[in-house]
Amino acid sequence: MQYRSLGRTGVQVTPLCLGAMNFGSPTDEAESTAIINRALDSGINFIDTANVYNAGESERIVGKALQQNGRRHEIVLATKVFGKMGEGANEQGVTRYHIIKACEDSLRRLQSDHIDLYQLHRPSLSVPQDETLRAFDDLVRAGKVRYIGCSTFPAWKVMEALGVSREQNLVRYISEQPPYNLLDRRIENELVPLAQAHGLALLPWSPLAGGILAGRYANKQEFPAGSRAERTNETFRKRITQRGIDVAVAVANMAAERNLTSSQLALLWAMEQPGITSPIIGPRTMQHLEDALPLLDMRLDNADHALFDALVHPGTAVADFHNSNDWMKARVLD
Repeated sequence: MQYRSLGRTGVQVTPLCLGAMNFGSPTDEAESTAIINRALDSGINFIDTANVYNAGESERIVGKALQQNGRRHEIVLATKVFGKMGEGANEQGVTRYHIIKACEDSLRRLQSDHIDLYQLHRPSLSVPQDETLRAFDDLVRAGKVRYIGCSTFPAWKVMEALGVSREQNLVRYISEQPPYNLLDRRIENELVPLAQAHGLALLPWSPLAGGILAGRYANKQEFPAGSRAERTNETFRKRITQRGIDVAVAVANMAAERNLTSSQLALLWAMEQPGITSPIIGPRTMQHLEDALPLLDMRLDNADHALFDALVHPGTAVADFHNSNDWMKARVLD
């Protein structure tokens, strides 16, 4: 297996990261634990979760599984902070007040004395970044966090954070976790070159476009039982466009010619894109995980990149995976 550096840290991670968003619901604890163990047995050493995933249940399951198998020391464990975790006015956000408390809560659920990568789940457009970064800095100095990252930030906000860290001698972000897949390539315009220039790892979420690129949807109106669109809200359903479905059909045809599944080829494309460190897979079932594992030792043929570019031009989008972001003004029309 070819490991990749986590930004400029030198920490080595696998080219796929196990995402735990489904753990607790819809995936029950027993199957979630089995998925974790199978992933580690296959060589994956990178797990990503968040405190808001199933109201802390995902963190609890991950922590319990790692205690039971005794393999916490083998992995890079990442989680996130930002979302609402209680009814109080300060039980969310990017403030020092919330971050310090949320970190302690996550450590307890994860049954760990430290978090390897603690990420800000979303940016704030109102709270100054030094408020957040100083809280992160104190957690790193206390040994409770090893590294920090951000998620779904605009490129300018990442650059501003790097500048604040340098100016005030605070710990800096080593990674960004953006939405990225063949259907929405807009991060290639600014975020990817920024990450390459400043040594940031890119850890894409939704590399299979929520199942669209796996061929889950025949049209925009029918949602298969158990699919992401059937289980979640209108925000995700708006990401299903006819143009995106047409691209997924083309990917399926390409995959068949290469003896791969649609999801394997789409995920392999994301893994092999410039600047990408480790796409986050979010298996709902063991079958989903098994489908992805062969990619750990695969490479995309150089000649295939042009075929994907012909389907969706670099830097453009045919589906909107930034539609949950307050800072993104542009919208993708079907």
